[in-house]
Amino acid sequence: MHESGSFNNHRTILDLIVSSETHIKVGGLAVIYISYDGMLEPLGQSQVVAYLEQLARDWPVYLISFEKERDRKDDKRMAAMHARLQAVGIAWTPLAYHKAPSAAATAYDIAVGAATALSILIRHKVRIVHARSYVSAMIALGVKRASGAKFLFDMRGLWADERVDAGLWVKEGALYKAGKAMERRFLETADHVVTLTHASAREIDRFPYLQGRMPPITVIPCCADLDRFRPNGASASFTLGYVGAVGLGHMFEEALTFYRAVRLRRTDARFLIVNRNEHDTILAALDRAGIESDRVDLVTSEHRDVPGLVQAMTAAVALYKPQYSAVARSPTKLAEYLGCGVPCVGNAQVGDMEEIIAGERVGVVLRDFSAAAHAAAADRLLALLDEPGTRQRCVATARRLFSLDVGVEAYRQIYDSLAGRDETAHGLRTVQLT
Repeated sequence: MHESGSFNNHRTILDLIVSSETHIKVGGLAVIYISYDGMLEPLGQSQVVAYLEQLARDWPVYLISFEKERDRKDDKRMAAMHARLQAVGIAWTPLAYHKAPSAAATAYDIAVGAATALSILIRHKVRIVHARSYVSAMIALGVKRASGAKFLFDMRGLWADERVDAGLWVKEGALYKAGKAMERRFLETADHVVTLTHASAREIDRFPYLQGRMPPITVIPCCADLDRFRPNGASASFTLGYVGAVGLGHMFEEALTFYRAVRLRRTDARFLIVNRNEHDTILAALDRAGIESDRVDLVTSEHRDVPGLVQAMTAAVALYKPQYSAVARSPTKLAEYLGCGVPCVGNAQVGDMEEIIAGERVGVVLRDFSAAAHAAAADRLLALLDEPGTRQRCVATARRLFSLDVGVEAYRQIYDSLAGRDETAHGLRTVQLT
């Protein structure tokens, strides 16, 4: 979402759209899924399309997404995504994502999204509006008020707190207060809530305004398609891996520090970095860390090619700033690493990562970032890699906790409950970690 006054604009537009009480008749068993992330982005493909392809077997799905200009201009990839979604019966409406001017752009996107969703709802039998994160929830909230459709708030994380932790907002500022007010509105209005971690579910359960009125909540971590992310034999060489962004919230320089600690113990170790758009930032960080470029493989990859790259890794890194908002972080890369039999180096105070990595013995956990901690973690990782059965344990853990099938089944049960097929879901509902 964009900054500076955007919430006031959003509310004004929503009030215009839904100026009267419920007046649109809601039909049957269909879902409108709204994502402010684009389907041509890796996140959209792994965390939206992969789920919906399976859910569409049982539910008619109308997908609304907001595509970046660069992706919309890629006619070949847009046509391929249309064909992919159409093949499984998903009706896709790709809207244009607008970035500037900031507040007006997001307000415009919300208005167009709400009008589009209402048009779909009027023309088709739609029972549920599934909103992925906060901007989508603003659209869905207007649709719920106008139609009485069930509102599934798939919150993903504590968005306003993420903005504070990233240094974009201040906690005492008007934007943060407005963001938390919208979050409260979503949580109080939602017919069901999905969050990514048990840690965040416990945190939400402590919100004062939800005492005695907690909505049904389900924990669904970021899952992976484990038919694609699966082992493919162990490499004879040692490769430490890193997949994804290196910017806000990530601790890429600590990942480089850990690689140096590994290099002291395994002089043959290489570092494989898979990243889409931040190569200049990465090269500058490598230079500051004194890591020779000939020991690093920096690659850009389409999402379809990521499994082969992860399979080439011996171990991999997923380090994040241990901030308040990190309580809701569930890295997709953790599921992808483990699915390929690759142990993960993570850190404490990030969602459920410590509980999973340490509890399942599928990697090592950094509890601080001192040189001694890095050295000890490198020793523990090398010892873990020498243990028989480590790769098999990683795969088994991924299949139990992060299989796409597990996530899809959880969403299917929520849809059934919201449609009245299952009236047993009340109170705090979670997908158990063990």
